[in-house]
Parts: sequence; structure tokens; C-alpha cells
Amino acid sequence: MSQRMKISDEITVGPQPSADEIEKIAAEGFASLINFRTAGEDDQPLSPDAEQQKVEANGLKYLHIPVSMQDMSPEVVDRFREKFSELPKPVFAHCQSGKRAGAMVMMHMAAEQGMTGEQTLTQAKKMGFECDQPQLEQFVKPYVDSRSAR
Repeated sequence: MSQRMKISDEITVGPQPSADEIEKIAAEGFASLINFRTAGEDDQPLSPDAEQQKVEANGLKYLHIPVSMQDMSPEVVDRFREKFSELPKPVFAHCQSGKRAGAMVMMHMAAEQGMTGEQTLTQAKKMGFECDQPQLEQFVKPYVDSRSAR
């Protein structure tokens, strides 16, 4: 994913914004920003600390939940889901490219809507999220199946 994708009126996902783009995000009316990048990742326009300062200086709430495929766990997704419900909306969520952010948001929405893991992956593909990491796909299905409010 190389551009933003509006998932719902509450959340948009995309790649990590620069300092100037954070100002634009604030001007567009977003109320919160979630960063899913880990502190040591390559090619970050801003470190998580610098991003937090910029986000808060522009009047937005900031949430940093570092996610990598190595430490992806149900507990990390559950923590995101709990914190997401507390954030003022609308929210802009990012990782490096938007794929992890998209996966996290899709798992949250799917569980809330009572979808199955398979339905989640199908819906994600329809929306333009291409899961090119089998490890992520193998995580999404059982997570949603175990958390879905059916």
C-alpha cells in the first residue's frame, strides 16, 4: 500500500507520514494518530518519540503500539483494540507501508462485526489490502475466529 485508505469514518490507514504530513493530517480533522512501527525500523522519517512530539504539538492524541511479525501476538492486538476504543476519532493509523496497520484495523473491525477469519481475509482483499506475508495471513484467521463476537 503506497497511499491512504479510508476504512471507515473512524479510521484511515496508510504509510508513515512526514512531519509536514502530520500537520496536514491535523488540518484534515483527524483527532488521533496510531504508530505501529517499532523504534528500530529502517527508513523512519521520524522516530516514535519525535513523531509523538509532532503529533501532540498539532493537537492530536498519539498512540504507539510497536508491531513486527516477530512479536505479533493476540495480546498486542487486544491491547490495540482496547486503546483504540478510548481514542478520539477519526484516527490515522500507520506503519511503514500501511499493511500492518491495515491488518490490525481489519482484525479489530472483523472481531467487532462477528466475521470469520476467512471472511476477514476476503474483505481485506476486496478493499485492496494484499497480504503478501503468509505469516500475517496465518495469524489473522485464528485471531479473528477466536475473538469474533458471533
